[in-house]
Amino acid sequence: MGATNDRQDGINRDKPESHGFVRLGDILRQMMAHGLPGQTDIHTGFQDLDMLLGGLQRSSLVVLGALNGMGKSALATNIAVNVARGGGAVGIFDLGMNRQQLAIRLLAAEAGVDAQRISLGLYTEAEEALIVKAVGELRGMRLYTDHPPLTNIVDIHDTSREIAGQDRLDLLVVDYLQAIRSQQGMLSGSNRAQEIGSITRALRGICAELDVPIIVCSQLSRSVSNRPERRPVLTDLRDSGSIEEDADIVLFIHREDALYSEEDWDKVFPGHPYPRGAAEIIVAKNRHGPTGSVMLRFRDNCMRFESRET
Repeated sequence: MGATNDRQDGINRDKPESHGFVRLGDILRQMMAHGLPGQTDIHTGFQDLDMLLGGLQRSSLVVLGALNGMGKSALATNIAVNVARGGGAVGIFDLGMNRQQLAIRLLAAEAGVDAQRISLGLYTEAEEALIVKAVGELRGMRLYTDHPPLTNIVDIHDTSREIAGQDRLDLLVVDYLQAIRSQQGMLSGSNRAQEIGSITRALRGICAELDVPIIVCSQLSRSVSNRPERRPVLTDLRDSGSIEEDADIVLFIHREDALYSEEDWDKVFPGHPYPRGAAEIIVAKNRHGPTGSVMLRFRDNCMRFESRET
């Protein structure tokens, strides 16, 4: 029985801290040695978002939710590159595309060149110069990527440990939650909501074991599209209430231009300018600080989010 409990979800975690009284002074001394609480050198690269979140805290599970087409994969990988640009080591598990497809996405965002034009080799001479420069920038970054064939939580855990054994990780990105299977679910066909709960708990375990923040993308319930007010809320997280419970931070992306064509917008909101590229990043849960929202700009042709002043 004890061995089963120690290997929940097929993950053999390091032993937790020993129990018993510890002097507060010793705890404070350790805290000061590693920086005051809230201090972090891991930043999203978006100043307003970092101000609200206080950066990305180690051992934190960050859930990034959005409807399909809102850009959740783009934002997650944009943040990954921003962390790597600052000198951090980042691991990306992309369960929806292969390594080459991910590389083109990252290259398009870094170069600011249309991803489709890169894929088809239809870029101009000026764009080629931007692509070559972007290749040089990305090659110098500590970015690791994997496309595991079985997409189960054990593979994610084992690969993360392998990377961490070579290079201390500063961020893990997992895209996306609903594509992952737990060890129990694969063996027993368990209820999907229960399985998702075991996966989010396992991700929290990886955060704690490797002392790394994890951003995991999550689909939302389709019911959000049927409401008059389509801004997502915590109850829109798909498959399990445990996603909200286990997350330290929940972010949502809301873009009106992904919901309305310009023609439909004029019918529904006559006289209001079309919000092309306007992206609201909603901080719906923040265990470390305040909630709220920030506005970014989204360039969908190159899959890149930018601060609005850029």
